[in-house]
Amino acid sequence: MSNNYFIGLMSGTSMDGIDAVLVDFDSPNPTLVAKHSQVIPKHTFRNLQRLSLPGSDEINLLGQLDRSVGLLFGAAVNELLAKAGVSKEQVVAIGSHGQTVRHMPNLDMGFSLQIGDPNTIAVETGIDVIADFRRKDIALGGQGAPLVPAFHQQIFSSPDTARIILNIGGISNLTYLPGNTDDVIGFDTGPGNILIDAWIQQVKERAYDEEGAWAASGTTDEKLLKHLLSHTYFSQPFPKSTGRELFNQAWLEQQAAEFGYLNEADIQSTLLDVTCHSIAKETLALSPRGELFVCGGGAFNTELMSRLDKLLPGYRLSTTSELGIAPQWVEGIAFAWLAMRHHQGLSGNLPAVTGASREGVLGSLFPAA
Repeated sequence: MSNNYFIGLMSGTSMDGIDAVLVDFDSPNPTLVAKHSQVIPKHTFRNLQRLSLPGSDEINLLGQLDRSVGLLFGAAVNELLAKAGVSKEQVVAIGSHGQTVRHMPNLDMGFSLQIGDPNTIAVETGIDVIADFRRKDIALGGQGAPLVPAFHQQIFSSPDTARIILNIGGISNLTYLPGNTDDVIGFDTGPGNILIDAWIQQVKERAYDEEGAWAASGTTDEKLLKHLLSHTYFSQPFPKSTGRELFNQAWLEQQAAEFGYLNEADIQSTLLDVTCHSIAKETLALSPRGELFVCGGGAFNTELMSRLDKLLPGYRLSTTSELGIAPQWVEGIAFAWLAMRHHQGLSGNLPAVTGASREGVLGSLFPAA
């Protein structure tokens, strides 16, 4: 029986649920032992959305949500262990990403804020928690994001093969693995599912566009597409990272105000193309051809995958399943890996990716005792 179990906890920009994974690091490649997804209750989801945008009485809301999200994370861990038939004593530590409620790395005094109180998780589970992974990188002058490229490099790189690992969650980020050097590049390309989710939630009150079917029924409006892609973020050089603060429903409403004559499905199709075109532009700037492996929720959007395939004729498109990890669990495993790195006193960031002045051991320890 392994004595090298770590748990990864992840809730992304989409805020659609908590992913909990139990990972065994006894062999060179991590083994996914068990997995569990916990839905975030509607009222908590609405409050998280509220908190992600400037408003009134934020501190009270922040403090209460920090605790309630901590309780949800704790419950997800306990469910995961019950499923796996593994006791808390067998787990070295939990790596909790938390729920990002504000990511503002480019201010004069940049910061990134994740909630889901690690003390609460530690008390609820009886397991040590390692959390707050982003702020050390920011203290070192970095963006605090993306953090998964270091994990991608260790797990997915292949000698003499150029690979891109593309994570499409609420925001899309890519990792370029040249194959024969350590010159890994990684950054957020822009919106992933965040705009298409926001639009279908607003118009149809559905959480997401299953398989991209609604987008597929529409026709992209070139004028709106060009207008949306003119946002300065898309032409910024990396290192760069973004989030719900920049790309959100309010921004979308403001940008689309003069396009009210468009069919709703046509807007959905256009928003999907914003995701695909921004990804394709950055991918082709790195290399005209290669292998591209998709993870995150976007991997299950067949229309998105099909459009991306057409925009990247020089690439062989697949998902990370081909590399041994199912798309929906990559990020959760990455935060278990970051907890393991912290436990061993090893760095977790790539300065070339985040812009930090040096490598650093990321996260803080919150003991269960």
